[in-house]
Amino acid sequence: MAALTSVSAGSTSASLQHRFHSTPKELAYVTCSLATSVKRRSFSLSNNSSTLRIRCAATKPAKSPAEEDWSTKRAYLLEKRVRSVEAKEAFRLQKENNFVILDVRPEAEFKEAHPEGAINVQIYRLIKEWTAWDIARRAAFAFFGIFSGTEENPEFLQLVESKINKDAKIIVACSSGGTMKPTQNLPEGQQSRSLIAAYLLVLNGYTNVFHLEGGIYNWYKEELPTASEE
Repeated sequence: MAALTSVSAGSTSASLQHRFHSTPKELAYVTCSLATSVKRRSFSLSNNSSTLRIRCAATKPAKSPAEEDWSTKRAYLLEKRVRSVEAKEAFRLQKENNFVILDVRPEAEFKEAHPEGAINVQIYRLIKEWTAWDIARRAAFAFFGIFSGTEENPEFLQLVESKINKDAKIIVACSSGGTMKPTQNLPEGQQSRSLIAAYLLVLNGYTNVFHLEGGIYNWYKEELPTASEE
């Protein structure tokens, strides 16, 4: 069966990268038409003024918990009383109350610089497999100038559980942080990798989960302690 999604050719690489970090398997976030054929194992690209079309034998995988609608995730986070904290408060909680900062950015970004004492488990990773579906996604990324497309890290929860106990107090952080706070332009706030990670943690039994408002960017802006791995 064909899996069809669509993507505007006017979308920028930066906006697509941000959207894919949110839910990278959902090509509904980009303007790419994906048609599948059960008889063919190859794919072709045709580029016109508005649409990138990919033909392959790829069938879109079932939606994962990370790909739930943002409104669903936000409602659950609010129900479970997941609270956002500013950078200075996060630093105080880390030092005085043994909170763990879980940095869910890609490993390369973490090694470059991160909050001192933070633990890294990337929630998204570079696309690894070479199934028809993965090739189609790589092609969609490449069409918009993105040659390091990402996908949900299937080992995220397993790796977190190997490093952090479920009763630990965790502050989840990513680059920009996102927000659950409503604004005039964003009545449901803004989804981010750290909020998706917080949702997955709470959904899987973690009971003391917080979220870093403003993300690592604000940590740097406040000139709080950082470390690097070179």
